Amino acid sequence: MIDITVQNFETEVIAASMHTPVLVDFWAPWCGPCKTLGPLLEKLEAEYAGRFKLVKIDSDQEQQLAAAFGIRSIPTCMLLKNGQPVDGFMGALPEGQLRQFLDQHVPGEGALQAETEASEAEALLEAGDTEAAAAKLADALAQDPGNDDLRADYARLLIATGAFEEAAALLDEPLKREPRPLRFDALRRWLDALEFVQRDERGDWAIEQFDARIAENKRDFDTRFAKARALMAEGQWTAAMDELLEIIMRDRKWNDEAARKTYVAILELLTPPPPKPGAGAEGKSAGGIELTGKAAAQEDPQAALLSGYRRKLSMALN
Repeated sequence: MIDITVQNFETEVIAASMHTPVLVDFWAPWCGPCKTLGPLLEKLEAEYAGRFKLVKIDSDQEQQLAAAFGIRSIPTCMLLKNGQPVDGFMGALPEGQLRQFLDQHVPGEGALQAETEASEAEALLEAGDTEAAAAKLADALAQDPGNDDLRADYARLLIATGAFEEAAALLDEPLKREPRPLRFDALRRWLDALEFVQRDERGDWAIEQFDARIAENKRDFDTRFAKARALMAEGQWTAAMDELLEIIMRDRKWNDEAARKTYVAILELLTPPPPKPGAGAEGKSAGGIELTGKAAAQEDPQAALLSGYRRKLSMALN
């Protein structure tokens, strides 16, 4: 438990809430119910072992903070995540209700362990130890199997390292959902392209062979699509989209809109994820260029490139 003032509020509450839920207890020394609630909250903070952080604000001494939160009576508790209040309660709740409140918002023990494993995996990836990173992500997902961010990261690493069967198994469950999650659909289509070049004889073709066949028939969409997949497998993402766009402009409904869906998948693969709360975004791209082992910082040229290809698709479809 930490006493909060205006001076340490930004660090101990706002910044801390970017990675751990922070419960702010507004109290005053003269408040009888506060003396009942405070010890219960401190007990639960110790019991939850780092799954949330408890801080206390003396409403009489820190009237500016109390006013900022609109505190009208005490005790009042506010829970913050990612720098924003997400829930709260007034009065000295019994322990059972406090547990119910906390369990709605704080990560479970498995989720907390998974977060630690995922952070270790990220450090291992930066050090170039993909095998150990994969093991850490597998452990993290076992701890928190409902975490789609972990599932996507693990599947992405498995695909990038050639563990296609394991990746396919990992993608099976989310791809059965309706609607089909775009990020998992994108990973599946990337995996499809890599598997295509392994099992199809055209996987060994030079680009000139594709182009010669297409020159004979501009509407040979099967060859164009095969070429796009081969380009995807090589990490030539924009060239693949250019070829897919040729199909879309001529017959966007071809093969259940396979060209459009694959084009959208590439855009998804190339789009950097949003930065984690409290983390710098620079250099953290998980898009397609990074997937092939070539680091891509989140820079304006990348955003401009993606924006341009989104416009091309929009124009082709309208």
